Amino acid sequence: MTHQSQPAKRKRGIILSLRGWQRLQAAEQRAPEHHPSGKPYTLQELSDRTGLSPNTLARVRGRKVAVDQQTLENYFRAFGLTLGTEDFTDSDLATASGRQQVMLTGQLPIDSPFYIHRPPSEALCHEGLLQPGALIRIKAPRQMGKTSLAARVLAQLRDQRFSTTMTSLHLADTAVFTDLKRFLQWFCAVVTQNLELPNQVDHHWDDLFGNSYNCTNYFESYILPKIDQPLVLALDEVDVVFDYPHIASDFFGMLRAWYEKARYGDAKSELWRKLRIVLIHSTEVYVPLNLNQSPFNAGLAIELPLFNAEQVLDLAQRYGVENLDQAGAELMMLTGGSPYLVQVGLHCLSMQSASLEQLVNHSSAIDGVYGSHLRNLLSDLQKYPDLLAALKRVVLSSAPLELEPMQAFKLQSKGLVRIQEQQVSPSCALYRNYFSQVLATS
Repeated sequence: MTHQSQPAKRKRGIILSLRGWQRLQAAEQRAPEHHPSGKPYTLQELSDRTGLSPNTLARVRGRKVAVDQQTLENYFRAFGLTLGTEDFTDSDLATASGRQQVMLTGQLPIDSPFYIHRPPSEALCHEGLLQPGALIRIKAPRQMGKTSLAARVLAQLRDQRFSTTMTSLHLADTAVFTDLKRFLQWFCAVVTQNLELPNQVDHHWDDLFGNSYNCTNYFESYILPKIDQPLVLALDEVDVVFDYPHIASDFFGMLRAWYEKARYGDAKSELWRKLRIVLIHSTEVYVPLNLNQSPFNAGLAIELPLFNAEQVLDLAQRYGVENLDQAGAELMMLTGGSPYLVQVGLHCLSMQSASLEQLVNHSSAIDGVYGSHLRNLLSDLQKYPDLLAALKRVVLSSAPLELEPMQAFKLQSKGLVRIQEQQVSPSCALYRNYFSQVLATS
């Protein structure tokens, strides 16, 4: 009996919980000898500090394979932490939960262990928004993690007693863009609702003064006086407005005017200094805007980069995939570091839906891991024959080439191409392989 019970106890072991993982991440970032550039520790660096082998550390950080309690205690102690009962979970429970893991899409939860920091983007955004009257612009192609980054920064600011609101302009019905009045009233009403204030739009709107003035007055006389703390107004998917030039010019001109109001030095400036604006967009600004009225050449620009090889490897560790180095290198080659494509591949490997060889060799197949995503991209592009024709030129070309700027910007916004010095090329091997096959005979 003794012989049978002892191995069962060792086999169960414990696995780092989400809370424990978050505590370790925070402690690693606070460590005085942490990389000034913000790069995460390598497994070898962690091994030198903790006395644990790189393989053991990979198991701990992958959060799928059980380890003994002393291993976690040593890891925590190396960063000045004490292992608590909420920092780990029974491996049987964790395994059952892991089998039900759902593919991550869209904005990651604030506490997701699969969020990868991309220094210095988070720190720049956070520090920028601490400045009165700040304007921050976060730009990157779709599915790059812009909204997840903004949400995490806003959560940090809420901990510092800021008021925050995130509004996706993609939620506006097409009818909202019929005219400027309707759009700005919708905008005011949504922000009011997000801040849990009574809707006073009709009370503050007088057609005699014009729509931009009315919207500005609504914030100046109602929203901002009602909020005691600094207010961060984050606008997601602002690209939507680019398709409505009759609205874009006035709307963006108004936002630029708000930014300037904080700098006038008059009686109202202190009020406007409470407001910090975040604009999140995927494409270059292709609507004609007066340079002095555009918010896109003011404030702080943050261009979110692709994952690098170290970040792909870090995420592979968190997913607990086998053959870390090979998996990281192969996925980097295939996806070019696209956060979404990397997540899809690692999820597949962690769930053992396919081997690494199968994932790579059949990546562009209709029934492959990326099949649904690729078909959706093709279906979307077929609505825009000019974009499809432009992409065909790019993927069938052996060298980067130049496209009409608006076509290049729109393809870049979908993550399909990269632009360097006006030269356009496929953003990754996956897209080149798939679209060169399906478009070659079209």
